Amino acid sequence: MSDKNHLNHLLWLTVGTIFISTSGALGKYISMPTPVIIWWRSVLAAVFLLIFCLYKGINLKIDNRKDRWTFILASVFMGAHWITYFYALKLSNVAIGMLSLFTFPVITAFLEPLFTKVKFDAIHILLGLLVLVGIYILAPEFDLKSSQLQGILLGLLSALCYSLRILILKGHVVKYNGTMLMFYQVAVLAVLLIPFIFIMGTSNISTQYPYVILLALLTTAIGHTLFVNSLKYFKASTASIIGSSQPIFGIIIAYFFLNEIPTIHTFVGGGLILLTVVIESIRSKFK
Repeated sequence: MSDKNHLNHLLWLTVGTIFISTSGALGKYISMPTPVIIWWRSVLAAVFLLIFCLYKGINLKIDNRKDRWTFILASVFMGAHWITYFYALKLSNVAIGMLSLFTFPVITAFLEPLFTKVKFDAIHILLGLLVLVGIYILAPEFDLKSSQLQGILLGLLSALCYSLRILILKGHVVKYNGTMLMFYQVAVLAVLLIPFIFIMGTSNISTQYPYVILLALLTTAIGHTLFVNSLKYFKASTASIIGSSQPIFGIIIAYFFLNEIPTIHTFVGGGLILLTVVIESIRSKFK
């Protein structure tokens, strides 16, 4: 790969990362019940991704019934990940919500031996402890009535759901196109969340639709497609390190658009959490 092509692919990977980072500010800002936001996000993203797949001639065929059930299960975990993440954003702030979510690389490392033949690495205990210290510093007080702590706990639950989704789909990334996988997940999730439209209502969409469209198109369809398509040009470790900059971009976006100013605890605790992501990513490069 020439230097020019490398820089071009690196640019698109970074742009994809920035687009995905808008989820924090949009999730916090949009004034609708969280399951309803996720339903609109899924429906619109499914339409955008279907158009893209048809335009690019991407094969949408699923090989067998077992894979169909795998995609449905992955959709359930993705839905749980998105919903708990958005609740975390609304209960705390963008910085805490995004940083809590980014414990998922260490959670994935702990769970991976249960899903594959990968042996457990003792270094992950050290990284796990580092994450716990980061979470401890991040939390202003350990009171379950504190909305900040509730946001952190929901962020951690979101990270767990995200890790499970990654591990469930890991064996299918090689066999299926990444955009096709994303299309089926949002399409299934849109169907699963239909009851919430009748229970919670969606009348606010008349004032919120520009932001919901941004969330579905910019954050989900374009952001994830750019990020996934860029992975073929980089090692997973490189992509992970660049991906770990999402909370940083998210905090900057929240500062300008929501006037959220992180505390020193957020910087120190978040720094420790992101440090574990970088360490694990660099280690995976040399395995």
